[in-house]
Amino acid sequence: MVYQANENRYESMKYNRTGNSGLLLPAISLGLWHNFGGVDPFENGRAMLRKAFDLGITHFDLANNYGPPAGSAEEMLGSVLKKDFAPYRDELIISTKAGFKMWDGPYGDWGSKKYLISSLDQSLKRMGLEYVDIYYSHRPDPNTPLEETMGALDLIVRQGKALYVGLSNYNPEQTAQAIKILDNLGTPLLLHQPNYSMFNRWIEDGLQDVLEENGVGSIAYIPLAQGLLTNKYLNGIPADSRAASSTSFLRKNQVTEEFVNKANRLNDIAAERGQSLAQMSLAWVLRGGRITSAIIGASKVSQIEENVGALMNLEFSDEELLRIEEILNSKFE
Repeated sequence: MVYQANENRYESMKYNRTGNSGLLLPAISLGLWHNFGGVDPFENGRAMLRKAFDLGITHFDLANNYGPPAGSAEEMLGSVLKKDFAPYRDELIISTKAGFKMWDGPYGDWGSKKYLISSLDQSLKRMGLEYVDIYYSHRPDPNTPLEETMGALDLIVRQGKALYVGLSNYNPEQTAQAIKILDNLGTPLLLHQPNYSMFNRWIEDGLQDVLEENGVGSIAYIPLAQGLLTNKYLNGIPADSRAASSTSFLRKNQVTEEFVNKANRLNDIAAERGQSLAQMSLAWVLRGGRITSAIIGASKVSQIEENVGALMNLEFSDEELLRIEEILNSKFE
């Protein structure tokens, strides 16, 4: 059956302006880091992408090495773009990145102009696209001048291969320098993609101020701490969870008694708000308008539906925020 998008898809999604740019991003974006690779069932990934778009999620976030195997998530999205989303390309924001190892040899890693441009050419072929909407430097390169990496991003925009550029995993000082270089080149930085959640708040120590002062947006990845801020680990480690998998970035030893204790106490507040822990955690990341969008991951359609439900209640009372702070700052005995 030919896919037809939900005609009401824009009615309940919230869209936020990205910094000082003209681009609006959905408050919830979908990342293809896990569960969209060549080792994963295609039809499940396809169903998740369709459901996301039907719920108003217009932004799909990738990187060159997402899979496994590396590159297969882009290939998977490319197939869905061709089969289902071809009529809707201009309604979609598609981003990808380069900065981590993608192929062997000295030109398949880090931040040289050679790598960034070659990688994007490969990404475009895998997805069947003429351009991506956002292209990121995935991490800073200590051995390549920042001017070269930013110059490559500027060149890519001028070549028409990307509309906007972003950074990921850059610290406040590196970000400030990159913003200045890009401004001088005439290709302003659109947004920064940091790891940010209740359990990882490093961006509050300077990065958010740099971004706001320069009119740059931010989009948080791992806002649910790889599942630690969901109901999945409230009673231990399920056999089908990331922490139980030998291939996961989340290890069993990361699911500590302290995190489980805090998650259970946070879950009590979420229940009082009429939300799941995941929904409250996403709402917390989006609180106060400092974060443009939160990138969720998913392994099934129901998780996307649950996470988008966070937008039904984004407001926190001062008392709720104080209670959350007390839990996050408490020492586990």
